[in-house]
Amino acid sequence: MDIKVLIVEDDPMVAKFNRHYLEQMEGFQFVGWAASGDEAKRLLDEQEVDLILLDIYMPHTNGIQLLTALREQGLAVDVIVISAASDNVSIRRMLQYGAVDYLIKPFEFTRFQAALTAYREEHQLIKRGENLSQEQLDKLVRYSGLDTKAAAAEGLPKGLTEETLASIWSIISGLPQAVFSTEDITQAVPLSRISVRKYLAFLTEIKVLSMESSYGAVGRPMYMYKVTNEGEDLISKYCGRLL
Repeated sequence: MDIKVLIVEDDPMVAKFNRHYLEQMEGFQFVGWAASGDEAKRLLDEQEVDLILLDIYMPHTNGIQLLTALREQGLAVDVIVISAASDNVSIRRMLQYGAVDYLIKPFEFTRFQAALTAYREEHQLIKRGENLSQEQLDKLVRYSGLDTKAAAAEGLPKGLTEETLASIWSIISGLPQAVFSTEDITQAVPLSRISVRKYLAFLTEIKVLSMESSYGAVGRPMYMYKVTNEGEDLISKYCGRLL
């Protein structure tokens, strides 16, 4: 079954381009366009929506206000932000409220394609309604697996940087609690939840972190992490010069 997508964007031309991009992707169905947050609320009451492509700068109810209201109502609809807003406050706010990705305008189709492809894979796994194997869970957090010794010898996986890894480790080290979630890290670093997951998955694979998953009230998995006993020694092999 196709993923039902609502585009929330006040600029008709941008909405048209987003719809055009969306229709290039397999597995997605455009179900409507809303030019404001208020109109989006009405459409969400009238039909089933799996994913919202959401702008922030809109009249009346903006994207931040809309997403905040949806979460307060307990609606589990997913959101990918597509906005010109590039300030840390807006980015962190949207990620804190569960946006699965954040695209800053203007963007290339390849970035849009990557965001939708990653979301489609996650959506398909979650919708199966079954317990996940470790292999499926690794796929869900966008990590294909890496031998620990090989990683140390060859460096970080493609797409990960030493500087960002050191930054995330610094945040982890400064947390007041021993057990933390992806959202705890996302709140402190201007990265999408998907990007943070990649780093946490890598740290889990090399045994710096241990991870457990559980399901919350909305049926989506929550990943909880904890630094292992040998974690501090292991992390120094990958970004020790920056710590």
